[in-house]
Formats: sequence, C-alpha cells, structure tokens
Amino acid sequence: MCRAPLAAIGLMLLASLATGPVRAEPLKDLYFGEALYYAHQGHFFEALERLDSEMKQHDALDEPELDTLYLYIDNAEFSLGDFELRYRMHHRAGRAIRAVLEGAVDEQVRNDAAFRLARIHFQKNQLDDAMLALARIEGKVPAGIRDDIEFLKANICLAQGRPADAISILADLQDSDGFGGFAAYNLGIAYLQAGQPQEAVIQLDKAGQGNAVDPEMMAIRDKSNLVLGTLLLEQGEYERAKPYFNRVRLEGPFANQALLSAGWANVSTENFERAVVPWGLLAQREVTDAATQEALLALPYAYAKLNVHGRAAVFYGHALDSFGEEVSKLNDSIDSIRNGRFLEALIREEIRQDKDWVIRLRSLPETPETYYLSELLATHEFQTGLQNYLDLADLRRKLQTWQSSFDSFDEMVDIRRDHYEPLLPDVDQEFRELDSKLRLRIEQHKQLVKRRDDLLTTPQPEFLATREEQALLQRIERVESQLEGLQDPSATGQGVRIRRLKGVLIWTLETEYHERLTAFDKHLRGLNEAMQVAHQQNEQYIRARQAATHSYVGYSKPIDRLRNHVRESVATVERLMTRQGHLLEVVAVDELVARREHLENYRDKARFALADSYDRATQAQARSDDGQ
Repeated sequence: MCRAPLAAIGLMLLASLATGPVRAEPLKDLYFGEALYYAHQGHFFEALERLDSEMKQHDALDEPELDTLYLYIDNAEFSLGDFELRYRMHHRAGRAIRAVLEGAVDEQVRNDAAFRLARIHFQKNQLDDAMLALARIEGKVPAGIRDDIEFLKANICLAQGRPADAISILADLQDSDGFGGFAAYNLGIAYLQAGQPQEAVIQLDKAGQGNAVDPEMMAIRDKSNLVLGTLLLEQGEYERAKPYFNRVRLEGPFANQALLSAGWANVSTENFERAVVPWGLLAQREVTDAATQEALLALPYAYAKLNVHGRAAVFYGHALDSFGEEVSKLNDSIDSIRNGRFLEALIREEIRQDKDWVIRLRSLPETPETYYLSELLATHEFQTGLQNYLDLADLRRKLQTWQSSFDSFDEMVDIRRDHYEPLLPDVDQEFRELDSKLRLRIEQHKQLVKRRDDLLTTPQPEFLATREEQALLQRIERVESQLEGLQDPSATGQGVRIRRLKGVLIWTLETEYHERLTAFDKHLRGLNEAMQVAHQQNEQYIRARQAATHSYVGYSKPIDRLRNHVRESVATVERLMTRQGHLLEVVAVDELVARREHLENYRDKARFALADSYDRATQAQARSDDGQ
C-alpha cells in the first residue's frame, strides 16, 4: 500500500486523544495525519514509527514555525506519549507526558497528561506517584476523562488500603454512564475492606440487580452475585446465599463457579436432591474447567448421600475415565510445550486476527498445549509476559522486512546514479559558460550602480548623453582641436559656429539632466530586478545540481550502518524471545503440572469412591434379594 492514500485518509480523520475529545477541523500536516490513521487502526508501532520520525525532523529544522507540524506540536507531543503508553513503552511514555506537563500547553491537555501519567504509575504499582500525578490536575478537566480520573483515584485508594476514601469517591460514581456498574461492584468491595459487611452485602446485592445490556456490565453483575453468594456461603448463611448463585447467567464467564457453589450451598443444608441439579448441568460442561472437574466428583457424592449407590458408581466411573483422559492430555501438553509448539501456536498471525484469539486457541486440534491454559492466559501477569513475547515476535518480523528492503534502497541509489552521471558533465559545461557571462553582467551592473551613486553627489551631464550625442560631442571636440592652430578668417567663423553647436548640445544635456538621471535610475532599478531573477535562477540550479548529486552520493555508508544495526537488532530480539519464551514455557509447564497433580488426586479419590460405591450398591442389592 502506498504512502499517499494512507496519509490522505489520515488527514480526513479527526485528531483525537484516547479520552474522546476530537479536533474540529481536518489536519493540515500530512504525516501527523498518517500517524493518527495507524493509531485509529490500533497499529501503535506504525504510528510511533512515523510520528517519532517526523518529530525528530521537526526538531532539527532551523525555522520550525514554517513546518505544518508546528500548528499541532503540542498535540503531537502528547500523542507520541499516548502511542508509547498504548504500546506499553511506559518509561518513554512517562518522559513524553512529563514534558507535556512541564510545557506551556492548554490546561485541558495538561490535565489529560497528568491523568495518563497517574495511570502509568498505577499500572507499575507506584501508588504514591500515581496519587501525586492526580494531585496535579486542576482547573478545567476534559469531560471525557472526569469519571476516569475519579475511578482511578478510587482504585488507588483501595490498593493503598484506604477503603474509606474509596467509598466516598465510588458513591459519587454510581450514576456514571461508563463506570456505574464497576463503581457499584468496587463500592461493595470497599465496604468489605472497611469492615462493614452489612453495607457490603447491600451494595453487592444492588450491583447484582442493575440493568445491563453490554457483555461487560452483565459480567460485572454476575461477578457481584457470585461474590455475594460466596461471602454468605463462607459465613454459613446457606439459604440466603442460594438466590444470588441462581442470579448468575448460565452462559456467563462465572456460570461454572456459580453452579458449583450453588450445589455446595444445597449440600450444606443437606438438600442433596437440589444439589444434583446444578452439579448435573456442570458435569456436562467443558471437562478442562476446574469447577467441572470438581463437579464430576461432587455429583456422585450427592447420589451416594441419597443412597443411590448404583448411579453414584456409574458417575464415579465416568469421572475416573475423564480424569485419566485429562491426565493423558496434560502429559501431551507438557511434552508439546517443551518441544516449542506452544510458542509457535501463540504467534500464528491468522489466529491473532480474531479479538477472541486466546479462546480460539482451545479449539485448535494441533495445539493441545493451549487446552488447559485458558485461566493462565487470562491472568494479568501471564498476559503481560505473553504480550511482551508477541511484541518481540512482531518486532522481529518488521526487522526482517526492513532487512530485506535494504537491497531495494541500494537499487534505487544505483538507478539514480545511472540516470544522473551521464547528464551532469554536459550540464556542468553549459552552466560554467552561463556562469562566466553572469559574472560579467554582475560586474557591469556594479559599475552602473556606482556611476548612478556618483552622479547623485557630483552631477556630470555628459555621462548621461545618448550614443548619438556622445558621437556628436566627440566630432565637435575633434573639429575644435583641428581649428585651434589655423589663422584663416574662415576658420574663425567656423569656430564660432562649432562653439555655438557645442553650447546647444551642452545646454540640452544640462537642462535634461534630471529627467535623464531619473530615467537612468528607473532603468537601473528594472535591471536590479532582472539581476535578482538571474541570481535566483543561479541558486536554483546550484540547489538542483546538489540535490541531483545528493540523491545518490553518500548513501552507502548510512545504508550499511543501518543494515548492520538491523542485523544486530534481529539477533538481540531473537535472544530476548528465547529468554521470554522459555519463561512462558516454564510458567505454563508449572501450571499444567499443578493441574495434573490436582487431577491425579481427584482420580485417586474417584477410584476409592468407586470401589466404595460398588460395595454399597452390592450390599444394597444383596439386602434387596434377601428381602425378596
């Protein structure tokens, strides 16, 4: 895809910050618009690549105010920090945003920068620094981030162990369009941290009944009900906990845990028949889920309590077979990860085109190593490490692409050299001839200017005589010199006529002197303009000649230097990928080993419970036969 169409599209985009406010007019800077185009597509590396290059070129200009980026320099600096933040370059993003804070920028932009800096500190668990950054916000705050600021402040207070401060903030966010559901849930957690369980129950109950239409709000509602039900279950209020588990959607992300807890709530009240219902549903779900695996054991346990030992034995047998199959899968997954296929699956481009690519990994038959890692993949720590690995993989692909493009640059330079070198000798020869003529005209022009200046101070009318007048004056002077030594009376009369003729000529020169001087000055000024045009054309040629030479001269060393730098960068990235990949593999293997040990424990329990159920079923059958 060529550069111009993308930039044109970027110009039509409204330059917006991540918080939502947009500019009112199209951008006039082509490359800033292109960077924004890539940012709006979520390609922050490409946006950084273009904007960072343009910012460096802008900083190197002698007259930056003539550059179109000058009109947007504050927003460009802010956008650069924003792109770095979104690309998780927290150190560089922090420096860029601090530069905005310390610069002479608009109050709203400064407050937005302070909020982003606070968010960086919060993500890095630098809570005191995050609160100090928020304290710098004053004056007019962009409408799009007001609730974001308050919600971030509340989260910082919770993380600092100050739930009372968080409660007052979250209470004001209950009606927020963007954070209402999250604020309602967090307020319940804040009450729990503050040691106010009754208020926590009321608030979580309220959060669990809120209206929700989008998936995020429905998930937070389910989580509120699950947390409240679990809280009551741990407090021994089993009957009171059941309705909250029943509120959780059967197809939501917390459904399995809610079904499992609902079963245990019924078991705790010895209502085993009711426990069979949620556990029966759960036992039919994805067997890799930890709640499902527990339900495979819990369901026959409930049947055993109901003295239905035959059915209990059947379900224990099913659980034993399932656990054995899953242990075998885990062994295959561990071996697959150790052979490197886990990392190969993660960097598959066709998988990552889907926003739910982590979920899709489970369905790939050739990647059993990802089958048990959904929960691990969803954790923040693993996601951070995984994203670092994926970023390194993307960077390696880009570097390899750049590495292959250097040959194209060499070819471009060769084409330019082959085009210009045959032409330049003839052009230079013609220019030297024209340049010598120009230098002559420059000297003549200087002499005319000097003569004009001299005439202004010392009038000399004969200097302004026309060509014919100069010739006539010379003839008169020559005749005068011839008549000087003659004693002939006729010569005397001729001398009188010559002097009279000379007087007429001098009279004409002196009386018309001012008009002629004015005309001379006018024509000289016109000549000045012509000389300026000649100078400009000469300079244009020199610049064009230099540009032609510079288009192919001096590129070899920079290209070779960049080629070596990219080669070294590829080696560095591959070394880091190996290290990061090994770390991910170790974490994944440890997770799978823990799951395998857990399943082996379940399998042992199922084996003993199966034997016991068979014995009890056999004894029950024997008693039934004896009774008959």
